[in-house]
Amino acid sequence: MIPPPPADAMDLVVRALRFAAHHHRDQRRKDSARRPYINHPVEVMGLLWAHAGVRDTVTLAAALLHDVVEDCEVTEAEIALEFGEEVARLVMEVTDDKDLPRARRRQAQVEGAPRLSPRARLIRIADKLHNVRSLHDGTPEGWDADRIVGYVGWARTVVDLLRGTSAELEALFDAAVADLATS
Repeated sequence: MIPPPPADAMDLVVRALRFAAHHHRDQRRKDSARRPYINHPVEVMGLLWAHAGVRDTVTLAAALLHDVVEDCEVTEAEIALEFGEEVARLVMEVTDDKDLPRARRRQAQVEGAPRLSPRARLIRIADKLHNVRSLHDGTPEGWDADRIVGYVGWARTVVDLLRGTSAELEALFDAAVADLATS
C-alpha cells in the first residue's frame, strides 16, 4: 500500500479543494439532477487516489483545479500565484481553449493527447472516466442518442491515445463504456 503524503503536503490539496469549490459554487452539471459541478473535480481526484495510486499532491491539486480556467473566470496566473508554477502548468495541460468551437476543442485534445505529461495523462483519463460514468447516471439535458454516441466515441479515442498510463483507470473506463452501451 502506498502511504499517504505528509500532512503538510496535504495543505496544497485542501487549498485546491477550497479554491475549486469557491469558483464552481454556482455551477451545476448538465444532467437532469443538476448535481453540483464541484462533484466532478472531486470525483476525478478521487479516481486518481483510489484507482491510480496517486499520492503526488501536485497532481491531486491539479485534478481538483482542472476545469477552473476553462469554466470559471480564473487565469493561469492566478493558479500559479495560489498554487505554484508546477500546478499551474499541469492545469493548463488539461485546459481546453473555450474560444474554439467544440469540434475544434475535441480535435485539439486528440492531437495533444500523445504529448501530455504522465501526470496530465492520468487527469485526462480520470476526467473522461467520470464523464462517461456520469452519462450512465443521467443524460445531460438536450443530449440525444447520437450526441452520447459521439461523445463516448471521442472520449474513447482520447483514452486510447493515452493507454499504458494506468491499467486500472483504463479498465474502469472500458467498463463504464460497456455499461453505458448495455443500458
